[in-house]
Amino acid sequence: MAHHNSRSVYDRLTDRLNRFPQGAPPAESLFQILKILFSDREAALVSVLPIRPFTAVRAAGIWKVSEAEARNTLETLASRALLVDWEGEGGTEYVLPPPMAGFFEFSMMRVRSDVDQKALAELFHQYLNVEEDFVRALFATGETQLGRAFVQEAVLSEENALHVLDFERASEVMRTATHRGVSLCYCRHKMEHVGRACAAPQDICMTFNTSASSLIRHGHAREVGAVEGLELLHRAQELDLVQFGENVREGVNFICNCCGCCCEAMIASRRFAAAHPIHTTHFLPVVEAGACTGCERCVRKCPVEALSAVSANDPHRPKRTVARLDVDRCLGCGVCIRACREEALTLAERGPRRLTPLNGAHRAVLMAVERGKLQDLVFDNRLLWSHRALAAFFGAILKLPPAKRLLATDQVRSRYLEALVRRVG
Repeated sequence: MAHHNSRSVYDRLTDRLNRFPQGAPPAESLFQILKILFSDREAALVSVLPIRPFTAVRAAGIWKVSEAEARNTLETLASRALLVDWEGEGGTEYVLPPPMAGFFEFSMMRVRSDVDQKALAELFHQYLNVEEDFVRALFATGETQLGRAFVQEAVLSEENALHVLDFERASEVMRTATHRGVSLCYCRHKMEHVGRACAAPQDICMTFNTSASSLIRHGHAREVGAVEGLELLHRAQELDLVQFGENVREGVNFICNCCGCCCEAMIASRRFAAAHPIHTTHFLPVVEAGACTGCERCVRKCPVEALSAVSANDPHRPKRTVARLDVDRCLGCGVCIRACREEALTLAERGPRRLTPLNGAHRAVLMAVERGKLQDLVFDNRLLWSHRALAAFFGAILKLPPAKRLLATDQVRSRYLEALVRRVG
């Protein structure tokens, strides 16, 4: 009976996580992950927290405890990076981050002795690298994705540079952030524990703004200034790592420096290329066949296998190859440009830009609309019967063809929702 009760609190926590737009499909490996990270009591308490940010007063009301007791619990959870906290206008606010990018990564972004990181790493590998449900839900559903690639600014021509907006530059994110934190790369740290890590540096995972402030305060990240941060960006680019960051224009909370072998975003980009799991840059490499020598350096460097070597059809050199681009796979990161010694690759504009959400709230709404979960954001206090009933009713309405067509229009997705987010913010 005790085991049944213990299991049920983690089932409820899983249900709570599945109210995030990207979801966290149930699995035995997820149950084991949550059991390591949350005690039974914590799982029960967190399972009834709102999706939107809340205060200790709100949590106390939901949990039916004193404000002091609620604050103590919230601070304990924030100290373990299971919650993110910051100072708002009305005092300290808290939010439960999604599993990714969120508390999954945070649990491995420093060396810790309070949890079994080897066991966690093995479970993460099972849940994210072996099983497909979570990664498919995160990266291969809907048009609006969690993250986007940043182009390597060093390989931009003067003409290219004119067409890169400020929010599309990793350097601008670094310069303008209110807080900057550096931690261990979750992906490579995880792979180290399962014996599969590559030689790329681990101490190079970057968080910014609200997330960085919380992680720095609780010892999960090291604070850096803009100058050191820019040096780390440059170092990552020289190591042919892809800069993969939060898919927003304002208030970017993370930039990962990704290798093709360990990092889940790059692995997902190869596995689910047809679903476009990462928002690309505004550029595509163009191969000058006459200048390409077939050395295949660009093919080996591409983290998502967007380049391949094909016959050059040269009658004088029948074994000669040239690089060929798979446009649907390409991130437009520019890693291949740096790799080419013959200057046979150049960047050209990809075409019309895809919508980049204004901020995290705008992206969450877009993802929720596309995944049929907008009602979970609107009515997020599931302890109230009225919220549960209204969420079910609203969800049924949103599944009707007229509502689905309206929410899918560009005008509603961008102009209306962005204006609404600005007004509420």
